[in-house]
Amino acid sequence: MEAITPDTRGATTIREQLNLHRAATSCGSCHIKFDPAGFALENFDVAGGWRDRYRVNGGTGDKVVGLGKNGHAFNYRLAQWVDSSAQMADGLGFANIHGFKELLNSKERDIARNLLNRLIVYATGAPVSFADRSEVEKILDGAASSHYGVRTLIKGLVVSELFRRR
Repeated sequence: MEAITPDTRGATTIREQLNLHRAATSCGSCHIKFDPAGFALENFDVAGGWRDRYRVNGGTGDKVVGLGKNGHAFNYRLAQWVDSSAQMADGLGFANIHGFKELLNSKERDIARNLLNRLIVYATGAPVSFADRSEVEKILDGAASSHYGVRTLIKGLVVSELFRRR
């Protein structure tokens, strides 16, 4: 039986750790779907600031000189360059967050369908079933002219049979 936590020893970056983790069959089938979005966001640090390179404490890398907001000298180095490129499960790739945004914008209806499905579950307390598909598509058709604005999706849901019959 495969380990729940695959062996990621020797990996020096998050991307390398995830590549080893994805190599496990039970992990890779899910990670192929959501890892690309995470890679697209790699240029943002934990506080949401932009970074082109990872920071390391000690070790090798370009020493950063200066003082932090606390008045203490910086005690880190700049290490490897951030790689925010990835390939989606459908084979489409992107080089950075801007490419990822373009890719998502090209799938406007798919994004709206996903949001609408989440709104339906939230509003009705029931999951979206196969039988609901035509009503979902009807709401999306009505919201297409507004580029699937959230208000339009919510209004379409509230006046729909999906909302009124549950």
